[in-house]
Parts: sequence; C-alpha cells; structure tokens
Amino acid sequence: MPEGDTVWRVARRLDDALAGHLLTRCDLRVPRLATADLTGRTVLGVLPRGKHLLTRFEGGLTLHSHLRMDGAWKIYAPAERWRGGPAHQIRAILGTADHTAVGYRLPVLDLLRTADESRVVGHLGPDLLGPDWDPAEALRRLLADPGCPLGEALLDQRNLAGIGNVYKSELCFLLRASPWLPIARLPAPERVPALAHKLLDANKHRPARITTPSARPDRRLWVYGRAGRPCPRCGTTVRTADQGPAAEERVTYWCPTCQPAPPDAPLRPPSGPQGPQDRPPKTH
Repeated sequence: MPEGDTVWRVARRLDDALAGHLLTRCDLRVPRLATADLTGRTVLGVLPRGKHLLTRFEGGLTLHSHLRMDGAWKIYAPAERWRGGPAHQIRAILGTADHTAVGYRLPVLDLLRTADESRVVGHLGPDLLGPDWDPAEALRRLLADPGCPLGEALLDQRNLAGIGNVYKSELCFLLRASPWLPIARLPAPERVPALAHKLLDANKHRPARITTPSARPDRRLWVYGRAGRPCPRCGTTVRTADQGPAAEERVTYWCPTCQPAPPDAPLRPPSGPQGPQDRPPKTH
C-alpha cells in the first residue's frame, strides 16, 4: 500500500494536470457510478488526505479514490499511448483538452458531495503532509491506547495519517524501539510525530525514498526490505515477522540487536512472499 508521500506526489501530478480545466471526458467504470457524468465541470483541485485522494469539481462534487496495494493514476498527453495496464483494469477516465488522467485497478472509487468528504476521511488522524498537521493531536491519539504495540499504533490511520509499512519499520528502527514495544513504554514518545513528519516531508519530492545518510541504492533504507541481510548499523541479521490482528497483519522488519523485542512479543513468521526487495541485490 502506498505511503503518504507517494500519495502526495500522485495528488500533485493530478492537480498540475487537471486543476482549473474543464472536463471534456468522464468515464467512471464501476457499476454504481456507471451513469455519473462530470463532463462540462471544471476541476477545482486534487487534494491528498493521508492515503486518500479527493478530486473536487465545481458544483460541489468530489471523486474519492484510494490506491491500496495495486491502484494507480496515470496522466497522458492527447496523442500518448496509455501504458498503465489492460483496458479491463481501467476504473476511471478524466480528460481535459490537454491531459487525460486514467485510474487503473482502483479498489475504492466514490462520488460524493464535497460537503460530505468527512464521511470517507473524517476518521483519519492528523495528516503528516497536510497544511493542518498537528503533532500534539497526533501524540494524544497515539497515547490514547497505551498498551498498543508501537508498530500497530503507527499504522493506525486514526492516529496519524500517511504511514505505511515502510515508514513503520524505519521509524521503529530510528527510535531504537521494538515494533512490539507498548507505546506507553517508549522513552520520549513525543519524538514519534516529529520524526514521522520529518521523514515524510523530506521524501515527498523524491521518487526513491531515503531514510539513511547514504544515497547508495542498497543503503537507502535501514531495515525495510533487508530481511536476511546485515543491519547497516550493527551487522546483525535483519529479521521479519507478521504483526497486527490476523485480518490486518503486515510484515515488520527490525534488527533484534538495535531493537530488542519484549519477552512476550508475539513474533509470527511472515505468512507469504515478502517481495523482491527482500532478496539480496544481484551482483554484476
């Protein structure tokens, strides 16, 4: 699932291409929106809210989308060939005289009144990259459940919006804390919102995310994607385990030396493939 900085960049590209322009084509390919037509309306702007995208149109309407694991918005010039996937994966087409935005594999697509946006994003905590970022409120929400493991608290979008599995693992490492440590036992918990905001804000303009001082491709992240490889700080083998409720568990990466787990931590081996980033890079 994309992190908040990725969604921020998607929103910016969509806004640059569509905002202020009249919609000349609209095709929403989900059954409940099959008869909806926004053609003739001006696009007012595209805003990110955590991991959600809100495309606003004149007349008080908002198209809400969420990328989850596989979704993508691609932008094309009038004569450019669409390359985001086969036609049957297209869920939305928004066209102006100069650009066409095509939404592929969008698992969430809703059309609602702009005044009702809170119905789909009102549950979210402070947005790490939003203009109304509030670290004090984020900290209050994080500490509202003092026994919640740090990794789970970071992923809960009701606490602070925008953190995904990458930043969860990297933040825990930088805090030198086990992802299974109850958040109330974390020394100086006020560091969490500040560090999370710093990381996402520093990366929002970068296509290649960096959380370490190194620009080497194999050293851009501390622990995420380094399962079975040495920790860049101490050399201990980085480990992985599933974390979270059974229906929501996500793979967590951590260094058992830099981040010793509590004795009662429920360490469960990852239940499925962890992706090519977990394999050592090829040598040439």
